[in-house]
Amino acid sequence: MKTLDVEAVQAFVLAADLKSFTRAAEALDTTQSSVSLKIKRLEDGLGRRLLERTPRQVQLSVDGSAFLGAARTLIAAHQRALGSFTVEQRRLVIGVSHHVVGAELPLLLKRMSNSEPGLVMEMRVSMSRDILDAFDRGTIDAAIVLRHDNRLRDGELILEESFGWMAAPDFEHLPGEPLRLATQAEPCTVRSMALAGLAIASLGRRVSPAGTIDIGPRLGLPSLPSRDMMLYSNVTDRRAVGFLRTLVAVIRSTCI
Repeated sequence: MKTLDVEAVQAFVLAADLKSFTRAAEALDTTQSSVSLKIKRLEDGLGRRLLERTPRQVQLSVDGSAFLGAARTLIAAHQRALGSFTVEQRRLVIGVSHHVVGAELPLLLKRMSNSEPGLVMEMRVSMSRDILDAFDRGTIDAAIVLRHDNRLRDGELILEESFGWMAAPDFEHLPGEPLRLATQAEPCTVRSMALAGLAIASLGRRVSPAGTIDIGPRLGLPSLPSRDMMLYSNVTDRRAVGFLRTLVAVIRSTCI
């Protein structure tokens, strides 16, 4: 009877979800070559090609799509077994800027929910400034925000978020008319960055609603600066550190 390497199955699930061997390796705290080797051995053992490698991303094959549901069930059962003797439940409170949360992130977070036995995540979404204030007060364990001040903190750069003047493809602006504005309330720093005397706000391209386009070039609007997305954390225990590592990989995967 064939047996499955649970670590290889976990590597496959992460690569499928994050569409990248690199991001899967980040989540597992290992190397890309190690992830690739595990998945290759899994494919050889099953006699099936599970993932299609392309220059830009990893995609499921037909056999990979058929195997993914069962693979998730196996990993979830394995994690439940590991958590059988977990007595203490760890609550991890993470503050996240509303400019970070895109359409894909909630689904990916749901898939992460069983990744660490005994760990319960509480996510608070607000403006970066409010999240940083809560982190400085010690009321949250970690903060994922856009860098917007010079306060000294030890943080990890997650990615560089780019912004555009996003609108529906059929958006029309007649010359001489005011440009209509959709924005967060004061004191949102992205609002301040985007106003530029034009009374119009911006969205990060990564998290913009599906189907929207950057109309800036069409309307002759100035380019918007990018912003560093940062992780600030004061956690040291293995479970929480591992979960944050996976969360960072999940966010980076949404850039593909």
